[in-house]
Parts: sequence; structure tokens; C-alpha cells
Amino acid sequence: MSFIEKRIEPFEVDAYQNGEFIKVNDQTDAGKWRIFFFYPADFTFVCPTELGDLADHYEEFKEAGCEIYSVSTDSHFVHKAWADASDTIKKIKYPMLSDAAWKLSKQFDVLVEADGQALRGTFIVDPDGVIQAYEIHNMGIGRNAEELLRKLQAAQFVREHGDQVCPAKWKPGAETLKPSLDLVGML
Repeated sequence: MSFIEKRIEPFEVDAYQNGEFIKVNDQTDAGKWRIFFFYPADFTFVCPTELGDLADHYEEFKEAGCEIYSVSTDSHFVHKAWADASDTIKKIKYPMLSDAAWKLSKQFDVLVEADGQALRGTFIVDPDGVIQAYEIHNMGIGRNAEELLRKLQAAQFVREHGDQVCPAKWKPGAETLKPSLDLVGML
């Protein structure tokens, strides 16, 4: 089943951010771009490398008008304990969502119920709450924040310039394409 053009459903979860417990719901940051970044579990191996990579690029995502939500099935208490124990996780400024009740993992269809963990799912959601891009990796395959930022920027460009599309490896400022009969078979 494709998630493209699917609107996210209502939810509310506990989260940990900057030393505080907060609530996050489907209306938090409504009107902004959002990335839901699912990962299997706190206190693991690949997960801190990914979350640290996102933390290193977080300001670039903020400059692009996007909020990041990391999501695991761990509680918000475990997120805090992980931040207290790990220098990598301590530097995270974006909200770390707790999906202990599995509502988000089920909604985004990344839950491995037998393990009680989520696959590595990344969902780019537009300001209207509609999924514009996503990818799902198995648990052992890490992701790259720079490529995710590029995909976000491409989704933003296409939304703003509906008559143009972004070719492979496109980055802001690079040439785009205007689909037309003249381009068929010419690329």
C-alpha cells in the first residue's frame, strides 16, 4: 500500500525534548513541513548514528521550515535516560516521540509487532498533513540526513513549482525539468 498523498491521522503522544516532557499531536507544527523518523529502539547500535546525523543537520531542516520527530516504541522516560547517558543523544534538539502504545507505528505501517519495534521508516509530510515522500528500511540499514534534506527540498520545490520536476541528485539551485512532449525520449 502506498502512503503517497495520504493524510496523517489524528494522534497524541508523549515526547522528550530539551530536558522536558511534552505532548505532540497531529496539529503540533501544523502548517509546516514535518518528518516522522521511525527507528527501532533507544540504547541500540545503528539508531544513535542516525539520530546523531539528524542532530548535526537539524538547523538546516529548521531553515527549510521543517520539524523533525524521531519516533520509537520506547517511553519518553527511556528517551530522557538515553539522552542522560549518551553524548550523541544529548545533542538532539528535535522532539523524540514515544510510541509506546504503537499508534503511530501502526498508522505508518512500520511496526514489527513480534519485536515491539518499528522499522526504519522516514515520512516527509507537507504543511497540509499529507505524505509526499517516504522510505522504509529494515532494522540494520541506516539512513543519511543529507539525502533526507535533499528529498525534503525537492518535495518543497515541486509543491511550489507544480509545472517542474526534480531529476536525480537534484539540489536547490540546480536545473529542473518541465515535463513536455519535447522531452519524451530526449533525456
